[in-house]
Amino acid sequence: MTELLTSAQMRAIELAEIESGSVTGLQLMERAGRGAVDTALAKWTELAHGAHRALILCGPGNNGGDGFVIARRLTDLGWSVDVFLYGDAAKLPPDAKANHDLWLSMGVVLPFDATAIWGCERPDLFVDAVFGTGLTRPLPEELAMALEVRMMGNWKRGHAIRRLAIDCPSGLNLDTGIVPNSDDGKMPRVNTAHLTVSFHSLKAGHRLGLGPTVCGDVQVVDIGLNGPDAAECAMIGTDPDPERARLIDPSFGDHPLPPRIWPGAMIAKLRGQGHKYDYGHAMILAGGPGRGGAARMAARAALRSGAGLVTVLCPPNALQENACHLNAVMLRACADASTFRQIVDDRVTALCLGPGLGVGPDTRALVTAALEHRRAERCWRDPVVVLDADALTSFQDDPSSLFALLHPRTVLTPHEGEFSRLFPDLAQSERALRSKIDVVRSAADRAGCIVLLKGEDTVIAQPGGGASVHSAARDRAVPWLATAGAGDVLAGLIAGLAAPETAPNLFCVTEAAVWLHCEAARHFGPGLIAEDLPEMLPKVFSSLAH
Repeated sequence: MTELLTSAQMRAIELAEIESGSVTGLQLMERAGRGAVDTALAKWTELAHGAHRALILCGPGNNGGDGFVIARRLTDLGWSVDVFLYGDAAKLPPDAKANHDLWLSMGVVLPFDATAIWGCERPDLFVDAVFGTGLTRPLPEELAMALEVRMMGNWKRGHAIRRLAIDCPSGLNLDTGIVPNSDDGKMPRVNTAHLTVSFHSLKAGHRLGLGPTVCGDVQVVDIGLNGPDAAECAMIGTDPDPERARLIDPSFGDHPLPPRIWPGAMIAKLRGQGHKYDYGHAMILAGGPGRGGAARMAARAALRSGAGLVTVLCPPNALQENACHLNAVMLRACADASTFRQIVDDRVTALCLGPGLGVGPDTRALVTAALEHRRAERCWRDPVVVLDADALTSFQDDPSSLFALLHPRTVLTPHEGEFSRLFPDLAQSERALRSKIDVVRSAADRAGCIVLLKGEDTVIAQPGGGASVHSAARDRAVPWLATAGAGDVLAGLIAGLAAPETAPNLFCVTEAAVWLHCEAARHFGPGLIAEDLPEMLPKVFSSLAH
C-alpha cells in the first residue's frame, strides 16, 4: 500500500477486522511476528541457515507481543535467543501476555537491565520490539541507553549485528517522524535500525522527518487484513482521500503502475495531439536587471514540461538581459500590475510568480492582478496560479490579505522559512505533536488552495484534507537537489504541467511535478545545478512513454 496511515487509523482497521470476527488479535500478532522473521531472513540470507543468536527487547504493549512470537519462531529455526522485557509481565495486554506465556514454555524472559543486556553473548540479530506505533513521549533514559547504537561497542568486536525494528525504532513518533524532546532539555535519543518491518501499510512517520534516516530499509508485511476499511482508498492520479495521506509513488495495491498510467497520464503531451494553444500559454513573471535567472529557469521548465507557449514578463529595463538568454521562451515588457492586466489575455492558462520577483508592494500588486485574472468565455476553468518565493514573502506582514485573494486553482510552494512567514502558528517550532501532514492540511484549509511544503519530505495538501507525501530518501535520495534555484524550477514545472486545457486535477498534477522534479535530479546525478533540471525532463519523459 502507498497510504501513510496514522497510529489511530491502523488501530481502527485492526479493531474493525477483529470485531467482524474474521480474525483475532492473537492471529494478527502471530502473523506479524512470523512475517517479521521471514522478512529479516529474506534480507539477510546468510542468517537463513545454521545456528545463530538473537537478542530481543520486548516492550510493555502489543509490540512486545510481536517480540515473543519472533523469539518462538527463531527458536524453532534452531537459534539461541535472549529475551528481555521492559515492563511488568502481569500488566501486558491480553494478546501480548498470551504470547509471553507461550514463550515461557520454550525459554525465559529476563527483566530489563542494561548491564545484563550488554553482558549477553554477541547476537547476530538485535530485535527492538519495545515501542512501536503510538509513542509520543521521550524514551526513558535507561532504555535509550540500552538501545543506542553506540552501546553496541560494549560487545567485543566480531561479526556484524543486524538491527531489526518492529513497527519503528523505539523513540520515534510514528505519526510525525520526530523524536520527542525530553523535559530536561537533553538531546533526545532514538534507536536506529537496518531493517524496519511495518504491518499492512506504511505509517506517516516512516516517510516524514527523521523516519527515513532511523528506520533504514522499511518493508511492509501483509498480515491478512482484508476488510473494507483495510483497502487502499485512492490510487495515485485520482482525487486523494480526505482522511488518509498517500505516498507519491507509481504504485497501487502493492503493484507498480505502468509509467504511461502514472505519471504519464499527468503529462498532456504524452496523451495525444493538439495545437500549441491546446497545451496552454504559461506566463512567468521576472524581476529586474540581474534577477531574471530564477524566472528563466522556471520558464524553461514550464516549456519542457508541456506548455504550448511560455512567455517571460519582465520590467522594461531587464528586456535586453533576458533577450540574451531566451529563444523558444517568448519575452514581453511588463512595467507594473496595470500593464500586466493589459497583457494577459484569455488564452493564458497558467501564471507563475515569485522566483526572483523581489519583495515589496510591486510584487503584491502583481500577485493581486494575477489572482484576479479568471477564466474567459473560451475557457472552461480558471488559469492556474503558482506562487513561490518572493510572491509569498511579500505578504508576510499580512498573510490574511493574500488568503482573501486565493482561489482553488492556486498552488503555494513555500519552503519551511516562507511557510512560517505565512503560517507562523504552524511553523516547525510551534508544531508540538502535530505532523507535517497535519499542519499542511491546516494551511490548505486556511488558504483555500493547494499548499506544497518543500523538503526531503515534501507534503502537499488541498482544502478538505487530501494530502500526499514525497519522500526523497533511501533509493530516491537526491542530496544534490539542495541547490539554489531548484524550487524555481519546480514552480515552473507545476505551471507547465497544469497549463494544457486537458491537464488533469491540479492536485494530481502537482504530485506528478514533485515526482518528476526528483526524477530529473536522479537522472542527472551528483554535480547537478538547477538549470540542469529542465534539460533532464526529455529523458525522464521518454522513459514514461511505454
